[in-house]
Amino acid sequence: MMKNSITLLLMFLMAISLSNCSEPALDDYGDVRFELTDQNGETVIFPDDFEGSPVVMGFIYTHCPDICSFITANVGNVYKELDNPSDVQFVLVTFDPERDTPEVLKNYAAAFDMDREPFQFLTGSADVIDQFMQRVSVRTQESFSRDLENGDRAYFLNHSDKVLLIDQNSKLIFDYGGSMTPVSIIIEDLEKLRS
Repeated sequence: MMKNSITLLLMFLMAISLSNCSEPALDDYGDVRFELTDQNGETVIFPDDFEGSPVVMGFIYTHCPDICSFITANVGNVYKELDNPSDVQFVLVTFDPERDTPEVLKNYAAAFDMDREPFQFLTGSADVIDQFMQRVSVRTQESFSRDLENGDRAYFLNHSDKVLLIDQNSKLIFDYGGSMTPVSIIIEDLEKLRS
């Protein structure tokens, strides 16, 4: 009887101590440096330029026929529904730098009323984007392509559906299904980082 009581007490104390711990990091981006370009053609360094405030980061390509618009809208809705979002950064990174130039990203952002602070839409060289996507575990695969009469190539990509929550110290805290995670869950997790 006494042994069971001690076991229960220890389990209770462990549960309390674990609930007071901050969220464990899934990854730490402090050891990398990626030079990217925003929708205005300005150079952005990840993660250096984002340190000091939480980041909600999604991954998209502008020619996507389906879920990328939901990912983009989800990131935008976190901003709209968050109390006092001024200390949070909202970022969408393309994994299709061949077509997603800063100008294309600017037009895409405008279509979602997101071509303004605090939103950033980022692209970069093919090599940098490839390395970046490997680090954040975003997978892509060409699903369809055809050559056009004008010499261009049309293609679609199968890809990961992902939004990340990165803390003030460049640590990955949460990894969500980007198009399907309720905004309320992302906001609840974000509030934990802000407290």
